[in-house]
Amino acid sequence: MTMFTANWWINFITPCTIIVTIAYYFCVSTFKKWEQLNVPYIKPIPLFGNLLNVALGKDHPLDFYNKIYHKFAAHKYAGVFQMRTPYLMVRDPEIINDMLIKDFSSFPDRGIYSDFVAEPFSNHLFFMENPQWKIIRNKLTPAFTSGKLKMMYDQIKECSDELMKTIDIELIKNDDEIEVRDIIGKYSTDVIGTCAFGLKLNAIKDDESPFRKHGKTLFEPSLRALFKELCLMIAPALLKVIKVKDFPTDATDFLHTVFKETITYRQKNKIVRNDIFQCLIQVRNDLVLNADLSKNEKFTETQIVANAFAMFAAGFETVSSAISYCLYELALNKSIQDRVREDIELKLSNNDGQINHELLIDLNYLDMVIAETLRKYPPVVALFRKASQTYRVPNDSLIIEKGQKIIIPIYALHYDSKYYTDPEKFIPERFSAEEKAKRPSGIHLPFGDGPRICIGGKRFAEMEMKLAFVEILTKFEVFPCEKTEIPLKYSNKVFTLMPKHGIWLRFKRIN
Repeated sequence: MTMFTANWWINFITPCTIIVTIAYYFCVSTFKKWEQLNVPYIKPIPLFGNLLNVALGKDHPLDFYNKIYHKFAAHKYAGVFQMRTPYLMVRDPEIINDMLIKDFSSFPDRGIYSDFVAEPFSNHLFFMENPQWKIIRNKLTPAFTSGKLKMMYDQIKECSDELMKTIDIELIKNDDEIEVRDIIGKYSTDVIGTCAFGLKLNAIKDDESPFRKHGKTLFEPSLRALFKELCLMIAPALLKVIKVKDFPTDATDFLHTVFKETITYRQKNKIVRNDIFQCLIQVRNDLVLNADLSKNEKFTETQIVANAFAMFAAGFETVSSAISYCLYELALNKSIQDRVREDIELKLSNNDGQINHELLIDLNYLDMVIAETLRKYPPVVALFRKASQTYRVPNDSLIIEKGQKIIIPIYALHYDSKYYTDPEKFIPERFSAEEKAKRPSGIHLPFGDGPRICIGGKRFAEMEMKLAFVEILTKFEVFPCEKTEIPLKYSNKVFTLMPKHGIWLRFKRIN
């Protein structure tokens, strides 16, 4: 009996020891990377690397990136372990500028993996790698020329008119207090619907709008999204096994159906509109239906719909967040709000009271206010890149291997007092021509930079934002209220800046 027990124990413990040893080796097998390259780094924890508090939901990713950024203030770069995956955090603006612009050919891809089989809607411009990314980027760029955007002005103006009517209604309902992220989100949903896809969504007036409902779910904090990101950092192959989707299925199914129906309707009725969707239809003709293309050049129907989906998702979320954060700062900084209003009214009086595309371009102080908002509240807290070839850092001994993943800590750069005095303060004058000339490139990156800069981020978003501000600030003063959270707290379940409790403000009509 004793011999049997001993044999059983040996037979049990031996495979367990082997399994534990293999698991441990898997968890730490990448952790010698930065030591071998003589790159400064923080000692990682098995499996979690430096990301334990983010994985447990205790810290927001921006806190994690800020900690690394400031710990290695004396260095141009530092090693980071996001779970098992080693990333090189680049802190130096000159190196950042080289990677994003001068030496872009060595870093053309974001290096963010997505399983296109499990989530075909992710096979779009943001995730695509070269050469597909470059092909479709060149095809879509003409949709965002200044001439095309100017022709969209009247459509955006209709949406802003509806926004103002809805604000009036909401003020009556809620004693002059509004949760601005929700109402501005409806406005930006309508704008992207009409300008990009020629669809009258009525999200501003209709609380049950399916576009607004499904659009919100794409960016709502969720454990699913956090779990997917953590799996990605452990090993991308995990996603092929567990099949975690990037977005809720009901939202992608709804939007897929709408986009496909829109394509069919336009073709059947020979409808041609001057919008982004028309550009996507042309891309479909050129890259999907063109029989003369080689297999490597050909795209699929799903990829065209995926890019429509990406335009819709990015188009409303980025803009609605920026407008909401800007109104929040203007409410807390009344003197700046008053100066913006004075500048708008002066330009209006010089333009016979007409709000048009030319007026929006002429609002220089508002440009500074928007730039400062995007400094304090960038759409993403970090940029990611992947080396497509071996790269030697200029004037440095570090050689970056092909496939190495890079982090550019946007939020930390935006709050570095070396570049921005009193970074917690809202100071639009930082972005006067004189002040900008004093600072290096590569430290203000709300939309990225270089060939992979957000395709419609600057021109289209700024036109939409500026029109909303002109309408709101000429009719209302904006103040904090009892529900206004100071400072804002962000949800730890997403890798973007999403306020936990919304942004509540009080609006007072200007007589």
